[in-house]
Amino acid sequence: MNKTSCPSRGLSDKQNSNKNVNAPSLRLYQVWKGNNIFALGGRLIFGPDARSLYLTISLIVVPVILFCSLVSQTLVDNFPNNLGPLLVAIPAVFTVYILVLIFLVSARDPGIIPRNPPNPDLDDDWDACSMSTDWAASGRYLPPTKSVNVNGMVVRVKFCQTCMLYRPPRCSHCSVCNNCVDRFDHHCPWVGQCIGKRNYLYFFMFVSSTALLCLYVFAMCWVNIILIMNAKNCSLWEAFMKSPASGILISYTFTVSWFVGGLSVFHLYLVITNQTTYENFRYRYERRMNPYNHGCASNIKDVLFSKIPPSQHKFRSFVKPEWYSQYNSSRYFAYAFSGNYTKKSYDTDVSYEGSEFDLERCETHQTDHSGKWSNGPELHRLASKFIAENVTREKSKKNGGL
Repeated sequence: MNKTSCPSRGLSDKQNSNKNVNAPSLRLYQVWKGNNIFALGGRLIFGPDARSLYLTISLIVVPVILFCSLVSQTLVDNFPNNLGPLLVAIPAVFTVYILVLIFLVSARDPGIIPRNPPNPDLDDDWDACSMSTDWAASGRYLPPTKSVNVNGMVVRVKFCQTCMLYRPPRCSHCSVCNNCVDRFDHHCPWVGQCIGKRNYLYFFMFVSSTALLCLYVFAMCWVNIILIMNAKNCSLWEAFMKSPASGILISYTFTVSWFVGGLSVFHLYLVITNQTTYENFRYRYERRMNPYNHGCASNIKDVLFSKIPPSQHKFRSFVKPEWYSQYNSSRYFAYAFSGNYTKKSYDTDVSYEGSEFDLERCETHQTDHSGKWSNGPELHRLASKFIAENVTREKSKKNGGL
């Protein structure tokens, strides 16, 4: 194919150089390819469904306001030595604490794995329009899976065609946020964010604290009803009529306690066994050993008391737009499926002896003990389709510009 078919070929090398030098630098969050929402100049990162936070906060704050304004007076009058005001202040302070936890869960990087950058060593004059599909027949492309060693056990990880990397063990690609997340637990619609390695602790504290708050308000509302019955010498139904807010809160907190309480118990079980929700729902360790389970005490220490790792991203760092735009180019796509790409991928292509199981629930592929990549027909077809579509798109741009 003629190289002049690409519009970029109409510029001289000097013009291209001046264009790259004069191009304004953007911050990473401004060109990030995920579906995240950034705030305060990239200092805060939310999920694409962050609006659900309004509903979640309302479901927590409104009942507490109702309790403090309509139910608390009986408690203040019947408990001496400032005990009544203290009983009323506890849920208010607890609510502020829960709101801080919600912020820590939803407004921070959950553990996003960096997408692999394009290879700077490739020829700058590489022409996507002149690229043929013959390269795919050379056999130089990455297999869909790799075998990795986890605590003496062999597990299989998948290649992410979006982030162009082999996912580390326990990592999964969130279809909502469009990111690979380390130790992916699940995407929580209540906080509008993925739950991963860097915010799971705060998520567990948020769920368990909300359950305790519900139980506290539930108990104090019953205490309020009993005090009304004793003071007015009336029946239970008459007490509810005199304090309808107590009845509403009792019904509400009883219902919510089953949800958040059950969720707290479930995640406590996951912590004790060192599992994630994603792994548990897919029955990963139903009939096989969990390589991350080192006993109850060690698991609790590992999940709840280990240091939270720093973010692998600097979303406020500057990047040149012409550099980052290569993520969507056919040049980057060809590089990702070439043999050169393995130099920057995770060093996990070595097979080990031991029990092998499929961590990603993908189709079975034979482990390559020779260190060479095996055939991957699905990637072959995908690469060929991508290149063909790219060539058609470039032709359309050329015809449209004439």
